[in-house]
Amino acid sequence: MRITVIGTGYLGAVHAACMAESGHEVLGVDVDVSKLAALSEGRPPFFEPGLPELLRRAVDAGSLRFTDSLQEAGEFGQVHFVCVGTPQLPGSYAADLRFVDAVVDGLAPHLRPGSLVVGKSTVPVGTAARLAARVAELAPAVTDGEADPELAWNPEFLREGFAVQDTLTPDRLVVGVTSERADALLREVYAPMLAAGTPYIGTDLATAELVKVAANSFLATKISFINAMAEVCDAAGGDVVTLADAIGHDPRIGRRFLSAGLGFGGGCLPKDIRAFMARAGELGVDEALSFLSDIDEINMGRRRRTVDLARELIGGSFLGRNIAVLGAAFKPDSDDVRDSPALNVAATLQLQGAQVRVHDPEAIDNARALFPTLDYALDVEKACERADLVLHLTEWREYRELDPTVLAKVVRVPRVLDGRNALDVDRWRDAGWTVRALGRAHH
Repeated sequence: MRITVIGTGYLGAVHAACMAESGHEVLGVDVDVSKLAALSEGRPPFFEPGLPELLRRAVDAGSLRFTDSLQEAGEFGQVHFVCVGTPQLPGSYAADLRFVDAVVDGLAPHLRPGSLVVGKSTVPVGTAARLAARVAELAPAVTDGEADPELAWNPEFLREGFAVQDTLTPDRLVVGVTSERADALLREVYAPMLAAGTPYIGTDLATAELVKVAANSFLATKISFINAMAEVCDAAGGDVVTLADAIGHDPRIGRRFLSAGLGFGGGCLPKDIRAFMARAGELGVDEALSFLSDIDEINMGRRRRTVDLARELIGGSFLGRNIAVLGAAFKPDSDDVRDSPALNVAATLQLQGAQVRVHDPEAIDNARALFPTLDYALDVEKACERADLVLHLTEWREYRELDPTVLAKVVRVPRVLDGRNALDVDRWRDAGWTVRALGRAHH
């Protein structure tokens, strides 16, 4: 099938490569010509494990190419995936939908009869119905016997670091449609996944939109819950890791997303729960989601708590102190620094007088673009040189595998604050380090 993917950022580039891998002929569309040039050479503009190989294979095979023309896209494709961003609107909790609107307005006049526009962007409920009406209004008239272009919604559930896997072998496919024909087209698009037994949930447009934000809100709630428990453990002398292990054995609760620490960041969870609250207010049911405000506050409070604990460890003041920050990306196996808790803490420490040096295996360039006044190091030992305190803030495997005995020789004082509760505390203490972690005050 001929498929277009409009927007070749994180979601779009992965989706385009995976659709080509699944046997489709794919055209990627973007306004950023430098990004298109890199993708056309098989080079993704961001770090994602497995994507460069997939992209290069598709480009070399001729099953994936790129353009900046929506007219070309409309004339080429039968199914058009909309994968542009919906960032938080400045001065508001609401989502900024101008990129999605612009794509639909620009594409619709060029749609062929029978084509299907499929939204994958995360949007407030009700957006799909509005855009469906826009497609019907702007699409060219069809002749007798031809089907009108229409719109469906198919939210993405990608985890950065696992995006290729999540696209090729998803844990479910959620599809909001208004016709049997649209449903049949999407079943054809995803035939390899369905043949492998992927659950397929066909529903209406509104439910499809809500599934995405509901899932993200639940995950955010679970993370903030265990971080609230970490706060209680700090006050009461408990151990949040043991607590999480214990309650995680309950099958109704489960252990995943119960790792206490610095909290969540990135380009999805924070802005999605805020946009969900904003939309609930517009629908007149803001009280139903008022708890999400507490979830957001608990999450942001973890950053403040990390700074406070670092100050306490270092003797009450950051002035003149050297601090090494291990991690800049918001999560491991990614170079994404959007709303990164690690970078937020690093910048706060610098503002309060510390000399901060940051290391990350993949995100240094993106971090430097966002926070150019921080110092950066290309290897861990250089970052930790003469440090009075080391902060472990992104859970990269290479940080968990560090040799604390070797690192102790380059720091000024062997003190570490584990903001992710991921280091082997006994191993670090045996190497002479003072170790503190969120929610483990006496452990």
